Amino acid sequence: MGSLTSDLELEYNSNSSINLLDSEEFRRQGHMFVDFMAEYYKNIDKYPVRSQVEPGYLKKRLPESAPYSPESVETILQDVREHIVPGITHWQSPNYFAYFPATSSVAGIVGEMLSSGFNVVGLDWISSPAAVELENIVMDWLGQMLDLPKSFLFSGNGGGVIQGTTCEALLCTLTAARDRVLKKIGRENISKLVVYSSDQTHCAFQKAAQIVGIDRKNIRAIKTTKSSSYGLSAESVLSQINLDVEAELIPLFLCATVGTTAITAVDPLKPLCDVAKQFGIWVHVDAAYAGSACICPEFRHFIDGVECVDSFSFNPHKWLFTTLDCCCLWVKDPSCLLSTLSTNPQYLKNEATDQEPKEQEVRYKDWQITLCRRFRSLKLWVVIRNFGVANLRNFIRSHVGMAKLFERLVTSDKRFEVAFPRKFSLVCFRVTPSAVMDKLRTKYKNGTYDQYRQFSEEERTNEFNRELLESINVSGKVFMTHAIVGGIYVLRFAAGNSMTMESHVRAAWTVVQEHLEAF
Repeated sequence: MGSLTSDLELEYNSNSSINLLDSEEFRRQGHMFVDFMAEYYKNIDKYPVRSQVEPGYLKKRLPESAPYSPESVETILQDVREHIVPGITHWQSPNYFAYFPATSSVAGIVGEMLSSGFNVVGLDWISSPAAVELENIVMDWLGQMLDLPKSFLFSGNGGGVIQGTTCEALLCTLTAARDRVLKKIGRENISKLVVYSSDQTHCAFQKAAQIVGIDRKNIRAIKTTKSSSYGLSAESVLSQINLDVEAELIPLFLCATVGTTAITAVDPLKPLCDVAKQFGIWVHVDAAYAGSACICPEFRHFIDGVECVDSFSFNPHKWLFTTLDCCCLWVKDPSCLLSTLSTNPQYLKNEATDQEPKEQEVRYKDWQITLCRRFRSLKLWVVIRNFGVANLRNFIRSHVGMAKLFERLVTSDKRFEVAFPRKFSLVCFRVTPSAVMDKLRTKYKNGTYDQYRQFSEEERTNEFNRELLESINVSGKVFMTHAIVGGIYVLRFAAGNSMTMESHVRAAWTVVQEHLEAF
């Protein structure tokens, strides 16, 4: 047999002068990709919002193994057009109203380009001073925009760090809270620790709790009710804590949410903190979606009581026009994070770590799970500067205005109802039970309607709305998702995408009406 090393390999291996970051080639390819994305955004509303492909589609289109020889960027980009774009659900489409928005902007994308271009690993000050110091500055800027107490800012005794997602923020704060308590009671008592949230809290909390070693049976998802607008009541938390204390368990952590995933319910911070304080419980606020709105003075009251909590996080990549990923976490006492997450191996020691002035003391590797970290503050800095606080507020207000418009359209049609109060830019609605029954009687007037009598009115209503939503999404004209709260199935209309205008909101409502009439 001959050599397994081809002539092409030998040519590349012997040519050590190849510049993988050639400036002219970067410029050429960069223009190509920027032009491609510019055309994509120009024509994005022509694509079906939810991808129409079937599972496994891509495996049928791509080779079974990686190419042995280089392929041109032109060929790769053509494959993106032909094979990747059809498999994308277009989150930036103006007709995308599902989940919560993942807002982007020219400033956010350009900031991301800068971050990727520099490609620094900002684990501590000496690894890239600008990465550390800019994050300090931007986190204080953003904290001031939210009117957070000074105790959360670097200019006070606290501080902020940019994580990837809420999952990471929860994992870090849970770990810090766990170790703070276990130092007092002994690590052998970890099975006694209990954590609390509502039944509306994001599933990331349960995942993080399990990762840090909380016994599954000690993860309390406390039931919420319509009477409290599905917010977590202090009375129900206190009742559960008392039961746990009687059982000789140890209350550890409470996760309060401002803007729950399903219906944007808000947990009352001050009453919950009053309860937590009695038992030394760490209180974290997850405002992943709604936190952005709180830079507007008229929404700031939703985080009243934040001065009493231990940590607070929200995601600018949801509603502050900064590309994924970007989760901002503030803590009152950074030493709790440092004491549990710090590492100091010999290969990371240097003069700066031994003798550094106050503004350089933040070693962000010790504020997070991973050692390496991206220069995320750069894109957030570009966004804040390029928009300005006034425009950021106005864009958020415009999205809330679009949600109010959709809400008015829903309430103007007696066949529909708004199922839960709107607080921000999410409208939860459904076809009313009476309209569903009318539709079913008309559709099955030959007598087959009897098959539905075995189900309750609520069950029939829920199933009808589920089928309606699926028919809307299959059309590709708009994309929405659902929630089930209090046994009620609702369609969720989440306004807030960067490209959405009032005309898209009205068009979406027309699509909903047309699909109901076609049922």
